[in-house]
Amino acid sequence: MARHRESLTGKQKAAILLISLGPDVAAQIYKHLTEEEIDKLTLEISSVKKVNSNQKENILDQFHQIALAQDYISQGGINYAKSILDKALGQQEATKIINRLTSSLQVKPFDFARKAEPSQILNFIQNEHPQTIALVLSYLDAEQASQILSELPQEMQADIAKRIALMDSTSPEIIYEIEQVLERKLSTSVTQDYTQTGGIQAVVEVLNGVDRSTERTILDALEIQDPELAEEIKKRMFIFEDIVTLDNRAIQRVIREVENDDLRLSLKVASEEVKEIVFKNMSSRMAETFKEEMEFMGPVRLRDVEEAQTRIVSVIRRLEEVGEIVIARGGGDDIIV
Repeated sequence: MARHRESLTGKQKAAILLISLGPDVAAQIYKHLTEEEIDKLTLEISSVKKVNSNQKENILDQFHQIALAQDYISQGGINYAKSILDKALGQQEATKIINRLTSSLQVKPFDFARKAEPSQILNFIQNEHPQTIALVLSYLDAEQASQILSELPQEMQADIAKRIALMDSTSPEIIYEIEQVLERKLSTSVTQDYTQTGGIQAVVEVLNGVDRSTERTILDALEIQDPELAEEIKKRMFIFEDIVTLDNRAIQRVIREVENDDLRLSLKVASEEVKEIVFKNMSSRMAETFKEEMEFMGPVRLRDVEEAQTRIVSVIRRLEEVGEIVIARGGGDDIIV
């Protein structure tokens, strides 16, 4: 049976795995695949006539072992994964799994830093050259990078955002050197190809996570330094005022999801266009209640309004991520049918 298992191609194993996991789990996995991968897998699944119990068990066991190995690698690197698998499965089987993984796996640079607190990273990099800071931020999770960028001096923020947006490729030697300084135990599995990072989308993701004041400061400075870049970044961003670009169904979904207090605060200083479209998507009674409550609110702090708007934008972006609403991006790439 082991020989039969090894004779299967990767696509065949993937098809049998999805069949074994069932349609609900398979559907969730499909969401993370490209159209080409979906086409190939669907074709492969359709050609599978029958999966016997031994075959199913062997492939599920392979998948489980590889998933465990990947988890161990993310926890402590390849050597750590190898030592754990040696104890669990024996040296020969552990070596097979690691070799199978490392043939296609590359550990992303700064993997250790992505598990650290933003404040710890900030303490290390705040006095470094802006290009070094931009490189590190471009490899971190967007939420981490947003927090760090917000805490840097205002006069540096726009410069670093611009450097992330314009970053093209960085040699593995430089990445490796910075990794070693940042954390001695960082993974050294950096490929010898030039690693692509940064770019406009990277800085958009970072700016999407900073507070409105920082976002505005950076964009205002970029509009002076590089108007075309600033305009391209804004095209890809979603701000509170962009709620007018959502369709009625999406706005109604957002209204149900956000806190009423946040919505009242946000609408207090919103444009008439924004107020009109939001009230239009409420029931008449709810709209009237909102208007009355906003009148009795009196003066509000701009900071409170901006924080409320940031929370609402976060809800909108989360709803988009899970596919409950669609945000039409700038540049005409998104066609809604």
